[in-house]
Amino acid sequence: MAKLSVKKGDKVVVIAGKDKSKTGEVLRVFPKEQRVLVSGVNIVKRHTKPSMQNQDGGILEKEAPIHVSNVLLADPKTGEPTRIGYKFLEDGTKVRYAKKSGEVIDK
Repeated sequence: MAKLSVKKGDKVVVIAGKDKSKTGEVLRVFPKEQRVLVSGVNIVKRHTKPSMQNQDGGILEKEAPIHVSNVLLADPKTGEPTRIGYKFLEDGTKVRYAKKSGEVIDK
């Protein structure tokens, strides 16, 4: 199981698939499945029966996870897709940075 470079709360750009070039925030990360749940991306329809939580039932639209290889982090400066690098600051803390602009990613 490889370590993922995207985390919950990151702004990402979809680079492949039906939602290519859409941007959104990572809602959940599934490291074992190598997938991420991104807001407003990969919307699927679910037919649900009426239940105690959902009195009406019917057709609900919700996000489905997409593979982590299909997203890249959005550059904090420009918003373009960028790869992620790791470096150590002077005080010894390890941080992620955008390879395109060199900007440190806040976390």
